[in-house]
Amino acid sequence: MPDVRLASSQGKWILLTTILGSSMAMLDSTVVNVALPRIGRDLDADLAALQWTVNAYMVTLAGLILLGGALGDRFGRRKVFVLGVVWFAGASLLCGLAPNAGVLVAARALQGIGGALLTPGSLALIQASFHADDRGRAVGLWSGFGGIGAAVGPFLGGWLVDGPGWRWVFLLNVPVALLCAPIAVRHVPESADGRAHGRFDVLGAALGALALALVTYALIEAREGTLLVAATAVAGLATAAAFVYVERRRPDPMMPPDIFASRQFSAVNLVTLCVYAAFGGFFFLAALQLQVAVGYSALGAGAALLPTTALMLLLSARSGELADRIGPRIPLTAGPLFCAAGMLLMLRVGPGASYPMDVLPALLVLGLGMVTLVAPLTATVLSSVDTSRAGLASGINNAAARAAGLVAVAALPLLAGMGAEAYRVPTAFDDAFRRAMVWCAAVLVAGAVLAYAGVRRPQPGCRHPECRTHGSVAVPPLEDQRG
Repeated sequence: MPDVRLASSQGKWILLTTILGSSMAMLDSTVVNVALPRIGRDLDADLAALQWTVNAYMVTLAGLILLGGALGDRFGRRKVFVLGVVWFAGASLLCGLAPNAGVLVAARALQGIGGALLTPGSLALIQASFHADDRGRAVGLWSGFGGIGAAVGPFLGGWLVDGPGWRWVFLLNVPVALLCAPIAVRHVPESADGRAHGRFDVLGAALGALALALVTYALIEAREGTLLVAATAVAGLATAAAFVYVERRRPDPMMPPDIFASRQFSAVNLVTLCVYAAFGGFFFLAALQLQVAVGYSALGAGAALLPTTALMLLLSARSGELADRIGPRIPLTAGPLFCAAGMLLMLRVGPGASYPMDVLPALLVLGLGMVTLVAPLTATVLSSVDTSRAGLASGINNAAARAAGLVAVAALPLLAGMGAEAYRVPTAFDDAFRRAMVWCAAVLVAGAVLAYAGVRRPQPGCRHPECRTHGSVAVPPLEDQRG
């Protein structure tokens, strides 16, 4: 039985190393957006290369995160966590030293593999190490500090880009990993799940990641209109169908189809796809818009985006308490509508925009929408399935959010009519950004309709602290894979 107390020196070391590990992956998913214009200029990269800089990481992370949790359960959570930290640091070093966009994209894909190994393990180590009386507080602290990291991420990224340079957005992970890994080896007890059995669903994970990669490539390159792009799109859809077929036939699938027998679970995941597609597209394009069209520095753009995560960090607990009282249906309907209003307010953000009059109101409305929906969404996911499958349900929901974000980053520029060099021309980018915001708002309205139609039953109170203190705008909180 786990027996480490939070007040002990070992407990503090465990908490520190898990916060450092999870923060590396969380920060990397937020700070890179701010650095994109400078990366494009320095590496002479077009818009497609910038899309791949974001999406190469998301493809491998989304495709392999469920497998990463299963590997930790089987071979030891500390062992897989440390491997993920070291792998992530090595890939980050390669990103920081990349001589061209091709190497950077490949290194980002490698980073995603490291993220898939360390992200599930950081929370699982806390759940497996701490005494039951301290576990809730430890998870709350882990989630709270992670939220603070997510909130300051864009600001830190902007400071690094304007100061020592964009490469330090990646190189900073190396000293963090050099601190994190030895602490984990020395102070974190090893743990594994004795119930873990059967073969790993490596084929399912590979098919899922390949389907995401092929569809993403087809969307990013669709403006070329070549036969190769069409063939890639067909291959991506066929691979996705093969993934579904394999998951239905395997005895130990990565994503058991029967979990979707819960109508509530299916409905909430459809809402997740809509909401996080809009969020992923928004934060990718907003960081570019503020720099390309409005004229902000990287630091200014990063600081400008702080209100959304700050609001989530400060108010998510109260939002979760309200949803406990009134049920999830109203928050999951109203939240996306608030976010859609925030996206439409961003139509005022262009050349000559005022931060207090134009940018801040849009971000505050958007942030309030996020506050309204994120904690209830996560709580509803966890309570829509049997307790023993809560970790699996959360992992699927987290992976769905990441997949939705990467598809949005690939598709939105195409839908908005952005050319390959659009981010170099402020007026052209501004016009396309406005069209993209309308698309994001429409997807959010669709999410609200799905929530109103599909989320019915009031859910019991969420007993998971990570639902409540959460600052990431990229994905919902991740629950321990053990449930």
